[in-house]
Amino acid sequence: QVQLVESGGGLVQAGGSLRLSCTASRIIFAVMAWYRQAPGKERELVGDIVSNGFTNYADSVKGRFTISRDNNKNTMDLQMNSLNPEDTAVYYCAAGWLRGTYSYWGRGTQVTVSS
Repeated sequence: QVQLVESGGGLVQAGGSLRLSCTASRIIFAVMAWYRQAPGKERELVGDIVSNGFTNYADSVKGRFTISRDNNKNTMDLQMNSLNPEDTAVYYCAAGWLRGTYSYWGRGTQVTVSS
């Protein structure tokens, strides 16, 4: 059974940093992505990364967030810098074979940024 497990969430002050990790079991996916969902809002794409390392980011996080992956360990990380309260959300890891179409999702990890 394929599983995605996120870790690294928590509480941080505005301007601080956090690093999230996602570990995928059994399969190396062509595309992995981070999504987030804030209270009362729809889930939105944070960014994605394909197997060769090419990345794509939402405008709201460009220059602040960095996605990386280690295909040997089957992990994907999200380095978040210069966090602000608007980044508060549950962050989800997703994986699949086509960008924008993900068959597998993690359960999410809470990120809270205090002002």
